[in-house]
Amino acid sequence: MPRRPPLTDIFLYGTLRHLPLLACVLGRDTAALDLTPATLPGYATHWAKGESFPLLTGGEGAPGLLIRGLDNDDVSRLTFYEAIFGYTPQEMTVATMTDTHSTLVFRAPDTGLVPGDPFDLDDWAALWGDISLTAAGDAMARFGKVAPAHLRPVMPFLRARGWSHRLARDTAPQTLRSTMTTADVDLQGRPRRYDGFFRMEGLDLRHRRFDGSWSPRVEREGFVAFDAALVLPYDPENDLVLVIEQMRYGPLLRHDDAPWVLEPIAGLIDAGENPADCARREAEEEAGITLGDLRPMTKVYASPGYSSEFFHCFLGLCDLSRFDTGIGGLDEENEDIRSHVIPLARAMELIATGEINAAPLAMMLLWVQAHRDELRAGP
Repeated sequence: MPRRPPLTDIFLYGTLRHLPLLACVLGRDTAALDLTPATLPGYATHWAKGESFPLLTGGEGAPGLLIRGLDNDDVSRLTFYEAIFGYTPQEMTVATMTDTHSTLVFRAPDTGLVPGDPFDLDDWAALWGDISLTAAGDAMARFGKVAPAHLRPVMPFLRARGWSHRLARDTAPQTLRSTMTTADVDLQGRPRRYDGFFRMEGLDLRHRRFDGSWSPRVEREGFVAFDAALVLPYDPENDLVLVIEQMRYGPLLRHDDAPWVLEPIAGLIDAGENPADCARREAEEEAGITLGDLRPMTKVYASPGYSSEFFHCFLGLCDLSRFDTGIGGLDEENEDIRSHVIPLARAMELIATGEINAAPLAMMLLWVQAHRDELRAGP
């Protein structure tokens, strides 16, 4: 009996119905695809509770798209992308307006996910579309180079990078500085030099000069990082601050013989997370402290000459009178963090002696010193 050829028709019920994402995963335009609206009988599509993707649950029929006539490369690319999230293909039958078709459907792993509200693709696209598109582009750049399981733990960080792009839309004022924008940068290419947890990206560009002319074409490299939330706990009644200490890789790479550094509490902002919520979460994780009033301090690039890293800085008002030195951090992130509660005056001395040598902490302490009288006076 002849073997049946492998199925190359695929039914999409979730986020890959977003055509820009589908095009990114396939690596080609979707205009030539044979796309037909279809339904998966006996199922419905709901959000996975607390997640950014849908699940199949029991129901009257899950709407989706049937793609027919895909080639082997298309199927391989889709299988690779879905496998990153642990999804596996199953043969199922879907119905179109005219007939039924046997097709492949990628199903979520049985990992205890709980169904939430009915899934709406437009709602998903409004919040998660751009983020997922950025992460998918990073992931598919590694197609054929790494196994999907290798990318699985990295995806939250690729999505966080996409969220950084969204947060970057909140551009700072342009009152003193030039009103020029990215429209005044002629970017010819962005070759990737290194692509891991962090990314080193090349830039081939020219830009508008202050006299209106164009600069010569230059080639540079930049460090593609993340947005982070930083918070400095301050007790205005007792004039105390909390700083943390941990071993840091930057000083180690610089051959500094004392790579343990005093810093503010800080952490990478997860995809979709409000920076202030991240600051509160990191305070709990790194120092075991629950913050009260959280006040924005400043938002700054860490080193704009070569890095996209961006800091959202907050002051966390709290009572530190009974808080002593302690050890915190998450075991799963191999964190070993010591917290110190010291008078603000002592912190200023540490800036003067150079013992505080992390720029964000020095900047935030100087901000507190500048606003100290106002903060101690109360609301």
